[in-house]
Amino acid sequence: MGVVLAASTVPGAPAETGPAAAQGAAAAPTTTAGPTSPGAATASGPSSSTAATLPSTAAGTPPAAGAPAASAPASASGPAALPPAADAPSHSIVYHTAERGRTVALTFDDGPGPATAQVLDLLAQYHAKATFCQIGPQAAADPAIVKRIVADGHRLCDHTVNHPQPMHTLPHDRQVFEIDGAKDMITKAGGPGTKVGWFRAPGGDFSADNRAIAVQSGLRPLGWTVDTRDWCRPGAAAILATAQQELHPGGIILMHDGGGDRSQTVAALSQLLPWLVQQGYTFDFPAS
Repeated sequence: MGVVLAASTVPGAPAETGPAAAQGAAAAPTTTAGPTSPGAATASGPSSSTAATLPSTAAGTPPAAGAPAASAPASASGPAALPPAADAPSHSIVYHTAERGRTVALTFDDGPGPATAQVLDLLAQYHAKATFCQIGPQAAADPAIVKRIVADGHRLCDHTVNHPQPMHTLPHDRQVFEIDGAKDMITKAGGPGTKVGWFRAPGGDFSADNRAIAVQSGLRPLGWTVDTRDWCRPGAAAILATAQQELHPGGIILMHDGGGDRSQTVAALSQLLPWLVQQGYTFDFPAS
């Protein structure tokens, strides 16, 4: 995820600080069309191996669980989107579970990747559900794992085509490409009936513009309240301790199943899941 929130991002939203990988994503055209060959290394998107190296980071103080998101100033990067349909999701960034109460939403970013199958195995062991925020080309490169995520009862979130940072500085058409292109790639990978319900901006770099684009595509902006900082590989014990200390009922935990070596995340998750059960938490999805 990896970017420091600029002044145009949503006040009070969690910021992210890790730098993007040196190989970064290739520049995408400023059109709304997705790449010709999803997952291929084209001018409009990196290959899956390139996208897999994108670290996703987060820092800063998130709002209290359930707190309403503040309004973001209009983006200077492009024209305002058309008004959303009457049944469109809210523009506000979601920071709480659907049911609230003593529930928790687990979210995994930057995949699918080599660790995704291990994450799914652990979730199945504890009958836990999660939301996977996926990079478009990564999903296109491994449709089998996307189909497994759907079949196992988990949900999907759009995390852009190229993981651009900072996203809010991109022209409007490029942001449309990043959001709509990734949604199309993820949906195609999942097969008929696959739904993508949320959009998470790389680094939490939300703006009025990219939130409006997401809502036009039927996606609600998705934040988090607990940043485990697993992206920087501080050790499984540190990842676990952060989750335990920062979680409050109705919270959303940010972890990663892609973007690099996630063995520490898997190890921490193997301890976090039984702890959550022991604490009386039930697993939920973010509000939609």
